[in-house]
Amino acid sequence: MEENKNVSKKDWKRIFKKKWFFPALYLTVAALMISGVLWYQNAANQAPELAEDMKNQLEENQSGPDANNEEEAEPVINQQEVLQMPVAEDLQAEIVTKFYDYSADEETQQKGLILHQNRYKQSDGIAISTADQQAFDVMAALSGTVTEVKQDPLLGNVVKMEHEDGITTYYASLGEPLVEQGAELSQGDTLGTAGQNNLGQENGIHVHFEVRKDGVPVNPESFINKPINEISAPEATEESDEEDPAAEDREEDTTDETETDEDTGESEGEDGSADQENTESSRAMENA
Repeated sequence: MEENKNVSKKDWKRIFKKKWFFPALYLTVAALMISGVLWYQNAANQAPELAEDMKNQLEENQSGPDANNEEEAEPVINQQEVLQMPVAEDLQAEIVTKFYDYSADEETQQKGLILHQNRYKQSDGIAISTADQQAFDVMAALSGTVTEVKQDPLLGNVVKMEHEDGITTYYASLGEPLVEQGAELSQGDTLGTAGQNNLGQENGIHVHFEVRKDGVPVNPESFINKPINEISAPEATEESDEEDPAAEDREEDTTDETETDEDTGESEGEDGSADQENTESSRAMENA
């Protein structure tokens, strides 16, 4: 063993004495150092690229199925309101006067007539009341802006609200209104309490509720719990009259049928006054 060690030492000494040994050693060390520097620089250059790749991968992941779910959820967030009755859901209320629908049968149309001063007038909305005839809260059927609060001789206290898509709602026969013009209300906010008016005296304490699309009255019952963008107006009565030459005769027949016994013997001039009064009451709500 000692002889082998001595031989190894002698071999190394002979190698060290060679002229090429140290230059070769220096070159080897230099090559290793240069390789290390180049590797470090290459790694440093690749780091931003790796970071960019990771960023792109993250963005791709975010724009994957989860992003689609967010896009699908967005319409739910922006979902339009549905039309609600202007009273509390738990209120034991009933519709005592219906909307007068020209396309409905005669029995249904009879429920859409309002008796006033011994004359029947066609209702542009619905009247809601309770059996106990107690005052109840009247609420906004949709979110919107209060554009008018006024007192009308026939309709009593009236609150008018404007909403999206050309929808307007009217709340008449109110007690003391609790809102002012210009107020921004959410659906379900209280406008006031049900009261009485001169036009619907037979209904006692009630609220007269109207919905209009671009100024044209529509039947509220047809659109309750439906999105606001589904509310549509029927064809204008004037257009129907132009298309149907017999419309004028039917209107005269309707006037005769709705007269009370007390008015049967009145003159045609008096009938004309009643028709004018009916028109004025309709205009009163439109101007409310």
